[in-house]
Amino acid sequence: MTPPRTSAMPRQHNFCAADIHRDSLRAVIPPHSGGPERNSMIGLAHSSAAVSAAFLASLVEFVEALTIVLAIGAVRGWRSALLGAAAGVVFLVLLAAAFGPLLGALPISLLQLAIGILLLLFGMRWLRKAILRSAGILKIHDETAIFKRETAELKTQAPTHGPWDAIALIGSFKAVVLEGLEVIFIVIAVGAPTGALIAASVGAGAALLVVVILGVAIHRPLSRVPENTLKFAVGVILSGFGVFWIGTGLGISWPGEDLSILWLIFGFWVTAILSVRLCRGRTTVPSAPPRETAS
Repeated sequence: MTPPRTSAMPRQHNFCAADIHRDSLRAVIPPHSGGPERNSMIGLAHSSAAVSAAFLASLVEFVEALTIVLAIGAVRGWRSALLGAAAGVVFLVLLAAAFGPLLGALPISLLQLAIGILLLLFGMRWLRKAILRSAGILKIHDETAIFKRETAELKTQAPTHGPWDAIALIGSFKAVVLEGLEVIFIVIAVGAPTGALIAASVGAGAALLVVVILGVAIHRPLSRVPENTLKFAVGVILSGFGVFWIGTGLGISWPGEDLSILWLIFGFWVTAILSVRLCRGRTTVPSAPPRETAS
């Protein structure tokens, strides 16, 4: 009788979603040499960059959404406007909860490369506009002017009779969802690959809390928020993250490993500052029209 060859048989395990997620994070972030102090420094760098990027980007997007919601509430009524905004927030939370875990099913290198490309495109779009506005080529984003324009357009709409205003509901919902989708993307992109998703979510949540408190307190657009400066900073941070993850997805070994994100961000910041000076030097101010002489 042949004895059972249990030692040669592979041991079977029951994997759960948490195991898959943990293994994927280990594959994305390999263990570093240098002891716990170095690992702690790397984790702090990832978390700090993720929180900063998520907070600043979310602050910009939520300020823009607040301007539209305030305009709708002032003209069409606050109950419908606030209900539409709340429904938009709930929709975004459900969307993030539904699609966020699906990222773990993608191959790690493909996920890194895709997120890196999207982050770089997204960051460079913000950075380009911020550079041109800082150089005086584009006009600075004016929340007060946007508020007045939205208010004027809403006043032309026919009033609705009933407890709820469909225009206010849909308008507030759409404003929150459109701005919030960019927030979700940034939170997932800067947090998921490095295991700092909770930190990035905290940054976005803090930005939402700040905007809501200020909006309730002053009932006016947050026109004094230095939006262009925030977009400048966010563009630099996202571009640095994007280049890092593109290189990591392509198998590039970065000097300093994950800490290279910091010098990539610094490099984009220096380049952006020089670009502002270069563009400002080439900006031509149109000459004033000749004055009419009295006859």
